[in-house]
Amino acid sequence: MKDIVHDAARRARDAASVLALATRAQKDAALLAAADALVGATDRIVEANTADVEAARADGTPENVIDRLLLDADRVAAFAQGVRDVAALPDPIGEVVRGSTLPNGLRLQQVRVPMGVIGMIYEGRPNVTADAAAICLKAGSASLLRGSRSAQRSNLVIVDAMRDAIASSGLPADLVQAIPADDRSSVTHLMRARGLVDLVIPRGGAGLIRTVVEESTVPVIETGTGNVHVYVDAAADLDMALDIVLNAKTQRTSVCNAAESLLVHAAVAEEFLPRVTAALLDAGVTVHGDDRFQAVDGAVTTATEEDWEVEYLSMDIAARVVDSLDDAVAHIRRWSSGHTEAIVTADLDAARRFTLGVDSAAVMVNASTRFTDGGEFGFGAEIGISTQKLHARGPMGLPEMTTTTYVVTGEGHVR
Repeated sequence: MKDIVHDAARRARDAASVLALATRAQKDAALLAAADALVGATDRIVEANTADVEAARADGTPENVIDRLLLDADRVAAFAQGVRDVAALPDPIGEVVRGSTLPNGLRLQQVRVPMGVIGMIYEGRPNVTADAAAICLKAGSASLLRGSRSAQRSNLVIVDAMRDAIASSGLPADLVQAIPADDRSSVTHLMRARGLVDLVIPRGGAGLIRTVVEESTVPVIETGTGNVHVYVDAAADLDMALDIVLNAKTQRTSVCNAAESLLVHAAVAEEFLPRVTAALLDAGVTVHGDDRFQAVDGAVTTATEEDWEVEYLSMDIAARVVDSLDDAVAHIRRWSSGHTEAIVTADLDAARRFTLGVDSAAVMVNASTRFTDGGEFGFGAEIGISTQKLHARGPMGLPEMTTTTYVVTGEGHVR
């Protein structure tokens, strides 16, 4: 397996060297051809996905995980459109990040350049295959895509469709490659291919991410799990707060920007707790609450420390009353995974203190946490949401998939 992975990486490096010289028009043409090919392959993709889903259900996979795996014609059309959206975005390569003329007359420019070869290690969600391939290509890099075994049939059809389209446009097919998913050792060989792979991005559950971060010898951008909080402040519009909580929790539960914890200021608890508890229970949400939430309705279960830290990805939410904004911030800093937090408040100072106090990749003020998404932010398809602090943080689009080179231009200068 090591030879297979390393051979793929070498071919990816060769392909990336060709892509580095391609124009934006050539890259965009390849992406548009890939999008058309995905739409044209819809029936094959859905057929392969049906086999993946059937196998996953036979293995006892939970339905919230099945939802991430499931594809239909609409979802295929959506990620094909995501590829088109990436093609429409400005090309980051060649962008001057900063520049100046030094006192000695040298002209200095820091310029965005391709990363080279990017390895993706991810679970479920075959749409990630198309998103990652498109973003890497537009950013000038080749992609090595190691999806999960549960989605391997879907991923292979998606990759094959994109490779054929890229080759037909005149660029190397090896810019997009699927790494075998039926052998776990392929993950190890990919994340230890230092010198062949320039960057690895894990996307999935906490166990996968932790393994890659701790064991990779290739540089890693860490995408994190989403223990996401909504805090209803003393100065909140409670109608607005109710809408935001319900949307953040129930609009789609299997995604990392869905709310998993609810904090309510004691000053509005008497009025808000009965309303929000009834609405959540009516929507089918299991509420794991503290004593004050449990006093509202006997259907509320007792929250434990595990509830404060878990990413449910299901119709569950942990809930407690806090005595102050500072208590809310302290709770979030203790339990958050650093993904997204939201505050509902009409108090500008409270919003300022909250956004400065929590330490997460995204902070929403009077808006649902479901907006933490590359597409919603206008970045096009995203490659993941980084919860680390180096190089990239939050939804990762095209600029985050590049590095920089300093170009220094002189007129015979010597030192």
